[in-house]
Amino acid sequence: MTAATTLAEWAAALDFRDLPAPVAGVAHEHLIDAAGCAVAGIVRGAAEPALVVARGLGGPPEARLFTGERVGAVAAAFGNAVAVHALDFDDTHAGGLVHASAVGVPVALALAEQTGSRGSEMVAALVAGLEIICRLGAAVPHAFHARGLHATSMCGVVGAAVTAGKLLGLDAAGLTNAIGVAASGASGLLEFLHSPASTKQLHPGTAAANGILAARLAAAGATGPAGALDGEYGLFRALAGREPDRAVLLGDLGERWETTRIGIKPYPACRLNHASIDAAGEFAGTSPAALTVTLHPDAVPIVAGPEKRRPRSAYEAKFSVYWCVAAMVVDGWVDLDTFDDLDRPDVLSLAARITVAVSDPGVVAADAPGLVEAGGRVSRVERSTGGGARTKAAANLGAGAAAVFAAGYEPVALLDAIEGCLK
Repeated sequence: MTAATTLAEWAAALDFRDLPAPVAGVAHEHLIDAAGCAVAGIVRGAAEPALVVARGLGGPPEARLFTGERVGAVAAAFGNAVAVHALDFDDTHAGGLVHASAVGVPVALALAEQTGSRGSEMVAALVAGLEIICRLGAAVPHAFHARGLHATSMCGVVGAAVTAGKLLGLDAAGLTNAIGVAASGASGLLEFLHSPASTKQLHPGTAAANGILAARLAAAGATGPAGALDGEYGLFRALAGREPDRAVLLGDLGERWETTRIGIKPYPACRLNHASIDAAGEFAGTSPAALTVTLHPDAVPIVAGPEKRRPRSAYEAKFSVYWCVAAMVVDGWVDLDTFDDLDRPDVLSLAARITVAVSDPGVVAADAPGLVEAGGRVSRVERSTGGGARTKAAANLGAGAAAVFAAGYEPVALLDAIEGCLK
């Protein structure tokens, strides 16, 4: 069988009762984390262009934007996905370097509300999509990024189609078609890395919207090629330029849960900076004459290009190891406020004195150790520490945090609680 057929058959059969308790619990944590990230993004205005467009798309009142307006499910998922990802504070699966929940959670909430699904049905559909997003990225580590493509949107559209398709009641054949249609619409360029443009923030939104459209098209009778993932002109060969690791992609379905390996971000910055930020913490409050930061070779073009020394936008600063490490040393922390003022002479001066060295530790870039040296002292952390969903969400959700935590798996209750946080 093709990869699409295998994944579709597994996803179609997945029931909430099949989920081990830790997997269901982690899914709930990612729902909460995504809600907190979205509220912070909306409050800071980072998602406003997408929300304006989503409101303008309108449509039948199938689902809610997090801000409360009822629009079509496609529009709701689009606007909400951009809100989750707008500050780059949302979770990341290190193996695939994908932002799984930014795509999956808004799709699950929108379709669950549209279809009146129970919370358990929503969680099962969400986990099916998260597993597929993560496995698609991890099966060809860094291959999409190396060709200038954003793995979150390339893989996210397929996972979104599966989540949406399950909640629409598609069987295995229908999900195979949905995967085929979705893979044909995979997109997302990394050119934003060389620009202060905001396109990266939009990618989870377009993946969510196109995934729902793919599922609806399959439900209406449209067909997609079964080889859309691993065929001669499928997603991997055509867009990643290599064959997938089939054991990673298809092995141990229902036994190895990639959902449990999605990391909660402690810093609102590119995951490839996190271990370096952690290591730089040892030098917080000092005034080093110079710093050397050692990076994985795959991380260098993403966070250490020459234009990154003087970021032109908050988003560009989040993708600058120079800015992030310098801010940690100067301030002793990296949080949302770190990216508000990019003209700080103390941070810019230290950023200019940072040298990047390159070393391949034999793991994927997002799991590489953090290594920072200054004045003969070396600080090393083995990998990014990750963070707690509830701690971060409580800060981002403010006074409404308790209501969101109490909302459980039920989609309407969770949406009510998120909307309440924004009033």
